[in-house]
Amino acid sequence: MSSPIVVFDLDGTLVDTAPDLVASLNHAVTQAGVEPVTYRDLTHLVGHGARAMIERTFALRNKPLDEDALTWQMKEFVDFYHGSMPGDSLPYPGMLDALDRLTAAGFKLAVCTNKPEMLANRLLERLGLIDRFAAVSGGDTFEIRKPHADHLLRTIANAGGSAQHSVMVGDSLNDILVARNAVIPSIAVPFGYSDVPIESLEPTLIIRHFDELTPELVTGLFNGK
Repeated sequence: MSSPIVVFDLDGTLVDTAPDLVASLNHAVTQAGVEPVTYRDLTHLVGHGARAMIERTFALRNKPLDEDALTWQMKEFVDFYHGSMPGDSLPYPGMLDALDRLTAAGFKLAVCTNKPEMLANRLLERLGLIDRFAAVSGGDTFEIRKPHADHLLRTIANAGGSAQHSVMVGDSLNDILVARNAVIPSIAVPFGYSDVPIESLEPTLIIRHFDELTPELVTGLFNGK
């Protein structure tokens, strides 16, 4: 039997990246003469990618944004974000211990994120986490992305696992939907970047802290408990 696998979302699940995403956004938009924004302005967009944050910021400031300007803004954002990693981004409390517990119990770990693969790998490398994961897939790794089931299923396959012994851990709608679409149990965390209460997304299970993420908990989900 293949090793059981726990697949994690990245932003808002493994790592609190909001401070650096907002800093990179403000670096980009101020190049266009747009006033910077705060995390509070974009609370519900931090987990939805740079494009959404840039578009929302220009809309908040009543500034026009055509496709050419958006392309330029995206490049400014990515270049700054890539160059400043890991910045102030930090793993969530208890996450490292949870990964240690799972690995010691024979689980493989993987990351399935809509963040571009290059940026996901860079962040994990800079945080000293990359070697913990058997596979990392980003929003541009395949021709599809979350919530399409194949993004998760192909991540699991790349990690050497099977859907029957896998679980998805995430903080937002795309994470819960990709698990549901792939017919895989989901574990939700409430401390990420969801724009609605995590309970309303109806994950299989909710944990309030990574201290709760144990091999026994995950195995129980495989067994339908």
